[in-house]
Amino acid sequence: MITIAGTGAFGTALAISLASDGTPVFLWGRDAEQTQSMQIMRSNARHLPDTRLPDSVVVSSDFDTIPALSPVLLSVPMQQLRSVVSRHQKTLRDHPLIACCKGIELETGKSAPGVLADILPDATRAILTGPSFAADIAHGLPTALTLASDDKGEGRALQQALTRPNLRIYRSGDTTGAALGGALKNVMAIAAGAVVGAGLGESARAALMTRGYAEMQRMAIALGAQPDTLAGLSGFGDLVLTCTSDKSRNMRYGYALGRNESFDQTATVEGVATARAVDARAKELGIDMPITAAVVTMLDGTLKLPEVMEMLLARPLKEE
Repeated sequence: MITIAGTGAFGTALAISLASDGTPVFLWGRDAEQTQSMQIMRSNARHLPDTRLPDSVVVSSDFDTIPALSPVLLSVPMQQLRSVVSRHQKTLRDHPLIACCKGIELETGKSAPGVLADILPDATRAILTGPSFAADIAHGLPTALTLASDDKGEGRALQQALTRPNLRIYRSGDTTGAALGGALKNVMAIAAGAVVGAGLGESARAALMTRGYAEMQRMAIALGAQPDTLAGLSGFGDLVLTCTSDKSRNMRYGYALGRNESFDQTATVEGVATARAVDARAKELGIDMPITAAVVTMLDGTLKLPEVMEMLLARPLKEE
């Protein structure tokens, strides 16, 4: 039995994939009306209308009825993770917890594993991240993800439990690097989207991604990540996907920013809060992150993209 908290696109997609072999999956959502509809109609009409929930998926808004000792995949927005886990910490205390959100908490500057450690320090904690779109997973398309856990034994067990024919799980012991890779790439995706939206060309996007990756490494290593982790699925792999596809909400947001257009205010764009949190932490630690800083100036309306590009291109020349 596997529990998934969150009935958004990614949580629903994971439920479909993990239940594809008949494994019982408990899918929790806080909206009672939505979960009841999903349970009856066997579909998530709001997020993945062209898919069907397998018969072994049970959808409910009652968190206290999650199966005992089942691993819990927390597929909720990063800025809501603390409140969800805090509210249900008594129920979650004896469950392995796998964060599936990508971002940095704005108030504390902590990644998902850090937030979980604050609330349930004795719980088994892991993070599932990497290049993945919900629609691809839900439709059974091949996807590879990183599962990072400080506990090697638990990491192996979770790897086995979550791997499916179309969902290949690689194991890592670097929760810091895996979490930061998934979070920081969202900031770079906003920047990449802005470059494309402003019509600056594919060469500019490639340069942005490359220099953005250098920023990701600087921050992650300064915070204790292993350098090789950022070169894997959770860093470079996710960066490539989210900076090159309009399926990425962060990139679409950046695209609208680059065109000076409005964006759907109801959509969760993890990179917005993460950019501000990372910029504040970088300044605190004295880490040079010009692209991140530039994204924040655009988010705040301090500078427009042409002024940002002028600022970036006027930086002192140096070795790569």
